[in-house]
Amino acid sequence: MQYDYLIVGAGLFGSVFACEMKKKGKSCLVIDRREHIAGNIYTEKILDIQVHKYGAHIFHTSDRRVWEYVNRYAEFNCFVNSPVAVYGEELYNLPFNMNTFNRMWGVKTPAQAKAKIEEQIKELNISEPQNLEEQALSLAGKDVYEKLIKGYTEKQWGRSCKELPAFIIKRVPLRFTYDNNYFNDRYQGIPVGGYTAMVEKMLEGTEVRTHTEYKEFIKQCGAEGITFDRVLYTGMIDEYFDYKLGALEYRSLRFEQEEMPDCANYQGNAVVNYTERSVPYTRIIEHKHFEFGSQPGTVITREYPAKWEPGDEPYYPVNDERNEKLFREYKKLAEKEGNFKLLFGGRLGQYRYYDMDKVIAAALDMAESEA
Repeated sequence: MQYDYLIVGAGLFGSVFACEMKKKGKSCLVIDRREHIAGNIYTEKILDIQVHKYGAHIFHTSDRRVWEYVNRYAEFNCFVNSPVAVYGEELYNLPFNMNTFNRMWGVKTPAQAKAKIEEQIKELNISEPQNLEEQALSLAGKDVYEKLIKGYTEKQWGRSCKELPAFIIKRVPLRFTYDNNYFNDRYQGIPVGGYTAMVEKMLEGTEVRTHTEYKEFIKQCGAEGITFDRVLYTGMIDEYFDYKLGALEYRSLRFEQEEMPDCANYQGNAVVNYTERSVPYTRIIEHKHFEFGSQPGTVITREYPAKWEPGDEPYYPVNDERNEKLFREYKKLAEKEGNFKLLFGGRLGQYRYYDMDKVIAAALDMAESEA
């Protein structure tokens, strides 16, 4: 049982890489500690609805190569992400656009909206922002910041905006058009039938073992006669090395799912954000709207940001100076691994936040370099 590659993680990065290496005639064994494939894009049918079990995943890209690639494995619908935000009794369109500004101030033209924002920025007189709050205020003014940025951001990070560094918000996407499309990308949609089916097609013909933890598996390889030349590890790079240099930081999430068999339409939109700090969750997802569902029932998920501790599921890397330095030290350790060639890929292995299209592009690039 000799494999060219042991691929740790059956998420998007590992599945694309396995798919491409199989095309090149390489043998791959894919393992995953979870009970299912597809990682965080895993979807499960509940009440005849494809439910995004680990939060909303809306595919979007301007990369034609990536778009053509995913369309080999799934048919995509025409879903466009147009979330709304709730602040108290007020409802606003996202991203921040002319519909948002009209609702907030009653303005009707881009010139009026820009003048209102510039007036608020000028009144604040912030020349050199010292924290995230000052940075956001200097970019968007008081009303947008207090109603749509402050509470949501503090929930996401678990800290006051005054305690967060300014660099976290490099810009605020203010759009002066009546366009509620959240993404500017040319291609966007949701795979018909869910992401799990797409990943299943990518992994066709490749051996996959779920419920399999990497370090336990390695201990058993000798007894099973399993050998491999290279390892692609898509888990946490610090965990691979038993946190010997210290733990990298993440933010985590907790999901609260609710099935409503007698409710056909709970909120009227796929994604509704709650921007007040006093509301503990950041958003509610109503999954049927991703595929324009007409089922008699519905399924919603409330999303709660959470502090991450080792052993929790990591979601968002905290890419500050301290963590970036630690990640570089772990990369040096990886280069010294002597038993086999070791590759790290994906959001956890490369310690960066990736949109799905960037994950696929990076996996395709790695597969090309390994040919």
